[in-house]
Amino acid sequence: MTHAASLQAVRDAVSQIVVGQQTLIDRLLLALLCNGHVLLEGVPGVAKTLTINSLAKAIHADFSRIQFTPDLLPGDLTGTLVYDPRDHSFNPEKGPIFANLLLADEINRAPAKVQSALLEAMQEKQVTLGKQSHNLPKPFLVLATQNPVEQEGTYMLPEAQVDRFMFKLKVGYPTMDDELIVMQRMAKATPNLEIQPVLTLDTLMQMRTDMENVFIDEKVERYILRLVDATRHPEQYHLDIARFLRFGASPRASIYLSLASRGHALMQGRDYATPQDVKDVAHDILRHRLAITYRAEAEAITSDDLLDQILKQVPVTTE
Repeated sequence: MTHAASLQAVRDAVSQIVVGQQTLIDRLLLALLCNGHVLLEGVPGVAKTLTINSLAKAIHADFSRIQFTPDLLPGDLTGTLVYDPRDHSFNPEKGPIFANLLLADEINRAPAKVQSALLEAMQEKQVTLGKQSHNLPKPFLVLATQNPVEQEGTYMLPEAQVDRFMFKLKVGYPTMDDELIVMQRMAKATPNLEIQPVLTLDTLMQMRTDMENVFIDEKVERYILRLVDATRHPEQYHLDIARFLRFGASPRASIYLSLASRGHALMQGRDYATPQDVKDVAHDILRHRLAITYRAEAEAITSDDLLDQILKQVPVTTE
């Protein structure tokens, strides 16, 4: 079975439980391939927990969920040292972060210390308990959610730390047809949420290795660099959007666009990346890396609106 067919089998398995969240499922799979993390902004009740839990079952991975609250401590996430009176020693008690897929629910409800502990673990792929460092399992994916509805009692992630997330996704309400299926499936005393594994973690890790062989031409890489540069120096691309931008995308954007483009090509069954692959993932990678001004907010202009203009204006080739 090809990699594209294997990934399609995962999509089909998750879709047996989750209705109408194909973009979320695809981006979670892409993040797993690219060793990245996902920040999700969406209203309550749109199957965020169900989606990642179903994905974990489909790939035979460990799943863990932690509800972030204002009184949470870093040790509640990473674990701590527990004293054993029998031999007067301190033994590591690993926290919920030691899982393949971690749902950090409402990350903006936790104080800065907890957020930084999570972000450090995401970056370093390890956790230090006492004097010992413990590697996190492979693969390791964090899906952090933010609730855009409530702002009371929240601690917003600093923009520089949001940059650590590979993708930022926005999930809205389902269509009426999708919601009808959801209602028919879930409006039961004991809904059937069983799902059979269709992919092993070893196969997924092999896909990561094979993704390195997906070809990306230097012309496509130059296109990526022009897109990122247009967020920093829009006037050089005849874009009249400088007044709406405080600063543009970081070098991580270029790296992630290259990675995600190749991963997207692999998921489509191709061994080469195209400019269209770049365009398909550009919004989800760049939307949280553009800092918009108060003027943009006052005129109801979002980073997605600015990205639409950039993608339309920046040429695919300079020839």
